[in-house]
Amino acid sequence: MLSVLRAHARLLLRPVQLPPAARALRRLDRTGPPAVAPSSQAVLDATMAWLCRAQDHSASADGGVARDYSVLSGWASSYPETTGYIIPTFIEYARRTGSAEMRERARRMADWLLSIQMPSGGIQGGKVDSKPVVPVTFNTGQVLLGLAAAENEFGGGYRSALRRAADWLVETQDADGCWRRYPTPFAAAGEKEYETHVAWGLFEAERIEKGRGYGEAGLANVRWALSSQGRDGWFPKCCLDDAARPLTHTIAYALRGVLEAYRFSSDRRFLVAARRTADNLMSTLREDGAMPGRFLPGWLPAVESVCLTGVAQVAHCWLLMHAFTGEARYRDAARLANRFVRRTVSLDGPPETRGGIKGSFPIDGDYAPYEYVSWAAKFAADSLMLEMITLPVPASDPRAIHTGVRSGCARRICSPWPCTPTELSWMWARAMATTHACLPIGSIKSRRST
Repeated sequence: MLSVLRAHARLLLRPVQLPPAARALRRLDRTGPPAVAPSSQAVLDATMAWLCRAQDHSASADGGVARDYSVLSGWASSYPETTGYIIPTFIEYARRTGSAEMRERARRMADWLLSIQMPSGGIQGGKVDSKPVVPVTFNTGQVLLGLAAAENEFGGGYRSALRRAADWLVETQDADGCWRRYPTPFAAAGEKEYETHVAWGLFEAERIEKGRGYGEAGLANVRWALSSQGRDGWFPKCCLDDAARPLTHTIAYALRGVLEAYRFSSDRRFLVAARRTADNLMSTLREDGAMPGRFLPGWLPAVESVCLTGVAQVAHCWLLMHAFTGEARYRDAARLANRFVRRTVSLDGPPETRGGIKGSFPIDGDYAPYEYVSWAAKFAADSLMLEMITLPVPASDPRAIHTGVRSGCARRICSPWPCTPTELSWMWARAMATTHACLPIGSIKSRRST
């Protein structure tokens, strides 16, 4: 009992002990987000600028992207996992804006990842200076997304690293499709259904290095995860730290992996499974676009705070569901969720927080309290870029969505590789199909959000 009382006392005293800036942010968030959201373009530009600062001010100063900016302790060191999947975001934004700087920043990230890849092909868990330094399944899968994007964009020296990482994932996978041998030491022990996000990395590797078993290994993992999915779309082993109360963030990881399995294989069983989770997540969406940061079984809210990372991820998944099904309700839910995230972003103030995305709203919430985290910024940017395109009809074949354009195309938006690095590219390519004959995938209209 005494220890419980001490814990409550620490919680009560914590706001008093906070630095003035943290107290001010906490007080401001307690009044709720502003009623008016900045425009999607304004938030996108500010968030990408924040990610640039996260790269420039990483405490390890190595070309990677800082894990976070904490209003309590400042900039963290570089985070291999998130640097990996931030690479395709920078490449896509560079294509949209024509920014050579953004493209070169992505190259610097990729080159840094090459320098820290382990001899086995795996990537360490945690931050670059975290201990112990051990290869981790999840982190390797996320870096694989970046290596695939870098190989597609720059060519050259990334294919070998991609093959080594993908081979390591295939070799360390259990026969049932689960990865159990190399968990992160920085999360709770146990099987993780959100590692379908690792499977996505293997799908991207298969598109570059065909015939090495990467795609089938990815599908095997997604099938394993779905073997325990409930009829209501619930995943019982889907959290970093508390499987009984999974984070919106890790549920969205799992959902994205299932959607990518459908996009890769066109097997409608994956779309049916994704719909179960996507629809039940939609049932939790508030009128203002927020969702609980954690859930209990039955999709009941487990916390009052909002995990902004998860909201942006889920919005992105709903936009993909709209692309696959043509159902407007997914698009509308995504827009509402993205609007909530935009309302929490400050476009002025100190550069350390301007354009950043908080782990939680309010800032002292359950997930990553008092931190602006790099992966939240990445997922928000991705979701906003995808929201700017409205797709009025579903794709007749999901595999056609990731079929990019061949070289010789005059338009900058088109990619000269057989497959574009991210779904953002192929969605934009589909939107351009009405005016560009080299994309024979139907009549698509483009529309920007407000």
